[in-house]
Amino acid sequence: MTIKRHSLSPDAIADELVVRIVRGDLAPDAKLRQDHVAEEFQVSHVPVREAFLRLVARGLAVSKPNVGVRVAPLDQAAQREVKLMRAALEPLALMHSVPNLTQDEIGRLEDLRLTCDAAENIYDWEAANRAFHLGTMAACGMPRLLEDVGNLQLHGARYMLVQYKDRWRPRPDADHRALMAAIRMRDVKGAVATVERHLGRAV
Repeated sequence: MTIKRHSLSPDAIADELVVRIVRGDLAPDAKLRQDHVAEEFQVSHVPVREAFLRLVARGLAVSKPNVGVRVAPLDQAAQREVKLMRAALEPLALMHSVPNLTQDEIGRLEDLRLTCDAAENIYDWEAANRAFHLGTMAACGMPRLLEDVGNLQLHGARYMLVQYKDRWRPRPDADHRALMAAIRMRDVKGAVATVERHLGRAV
């Protein structure tokens, strides 16, 4: 990822660190050092400290007195919680989004679906897959719900990349194709059922 190294905001720094945490470039429990990050991004410690606070708020890092800030650990209980929360919230967001998606938005979703099918590595696929699913929910009109779902998807992606990066293979996704067919028909029940089935396999 190419980023400008000057005048970076805390959000921009946090976004870059999120990518590294989700991809596993920053390992679970790895210490996040303000001085190292500030030097890399050529900024003062202030935006780095604020970026760390954003990571902690999203559950991707933990801060402990006398220990500092570390990448959040991975554990099975948290993984199951993320899956169950996604299974509850994503169908809700989709149900309210499908009737409101514009034709332009549906066209972009189809492009993302094809990008997923054409991906040659798990990292490109994961990014397109997450964008596709978030896009299907984008017109729900509930920004707080979308924020929560987006954060849950980051956590889900983190676990998925750890578990499947060595055995992932390119393949067309039949659920994505079925979901797009339901969206084009404004078939809310069909779209929700497809996503519930899709998420149920993971749970």
